[in-house]
Amino acid sequence: MPPVRPMNSPEDRNSFEQGPIRPPSEARSLLIRVTRNCPWNRCAFCHTYRGETFSLRPMADIKSDILRMAETAEEIRALSTRCGEEGRVGEKTIRRVFGGEGNGKGRFQSMAVWLYYGGESVFLQDANSLIMKTENLAEALSFIRGTFPSITRITTYARAKTAARKTVGELNRLREAGLSRIHVGMESGCDPLLKFIHKGVTAAEQIEAGQKIREAGISLCEYVMPGLGGRRWTREHAVETARVLNRINPDHIRLRTLQAVPGTPLAEKIRQGEFQPLDDEEILHEIRLFIETLEGVVTEIASDHILNLLEELEGKLPEDRERMLGIIDSFFALSAEERMVFRLGRRMGFYRRLDDLADGRMQIRLRAILNEYRTRDAQALERDIAEIRNRHI
Repeated sequence: MPPVRPMNSPEDRNSFEQGPIRPPSEARSLLIRVTRNCPWNRCAFCHTYRGETFSLRPMADIKSDILRMAETAEEIRALSTRCGEEGRVGEKTIRRVFGGEGNGKGRFQSMAVWLYYGGESVFLQDANSLIMKTENLAEALSFIRGTFPSITRITTYARAKTAARKTVGELNRLREAGLSRIHVGMESGCDPLLKFIHKGVTAAEQIEAGQKIREAGISLCEYVMPGLGGRRWTREHAVETARVLNRINPDHIRLRTLQAVPGTPLAEKIRQGEFQPLDDEEILHEIRLFIETLEGVVTEIASDHILNLLEELEGKLPEDRERMLGIIDSFFALSAEERMVFRLGRRMGFYRRLDDLADGRMQIRLRAILNEYRTRDAQALERDIAEIRNRHI
């Protein structure tokens, strides 16, 4: 392990940078920021980096952050020893950290939680780490692994356009340096739609990028955005996206239902009538067509986000196709009232699965809320549901 330089003050111990987002599947990963913001930053639906400037972080700053993390980890392990957990971060140590001991706030807490979950995974921030020169990114990866021998998995976001420009040899170099998985925000495989939302990539480039990543032996997770086609492109969005993925055969496909956040270009297009969004049920029909069109892929589908109406819609293709389609069909087999109850319960955080409808007390409570909306202002319900969804972006 490289030598850890001493810190000058308690504040320095927590001064490493972290960016604004990471995938839900990386909730237990250590976040290491190697770039700031997004070099493209023009997607019509995205608000995350609006008004921010992209920059590559100097290698010295990246390494300095990693060394600060390592020193913080050592302090937490020392606290663990004082708690009688012999350097292992367990419940006693976590309680002490969140109780305020040992500069117990901010980055110190995030490091403690990472160690509690094993200290094995890392996610590189921000939006497109592959834009770094290959050797520089490989150097950062090697430094991370050298500093934290417990790490077994390093992942990152990347734009398909950038990945397509890398050679398979370069991607192999990154895999050898420690890069385990790349998360790509594909969103759609429909070229007219990709142009409309200013994605800055074509379906052909997405296929090239995905095939190169897979050939290099790096795990690939593609993100698809149900509802992105609106009423104009809903069928093309479902079918063409599935066809692109059929050519790539990624390890994972994750569903991220569209929510047009106020202040984004897409929200303005909706206001001006250029885009007509789908409702929850129309989006489920779109997802059903998408799953039906996936062929010849061996991939895991996940619906692990609160914006998705049916969180239980997950499984492995091809063997779980019929079961997943059956989940969607079970939703539509409900009465209109039951479907509305489930929508409300899901958006309010009470429901996660269709089976949750069996909770009679919760059903009574939700039906009472629905009736109140109908008495007062039926349109307010959809506005309030949209507002709840905005909070989850």
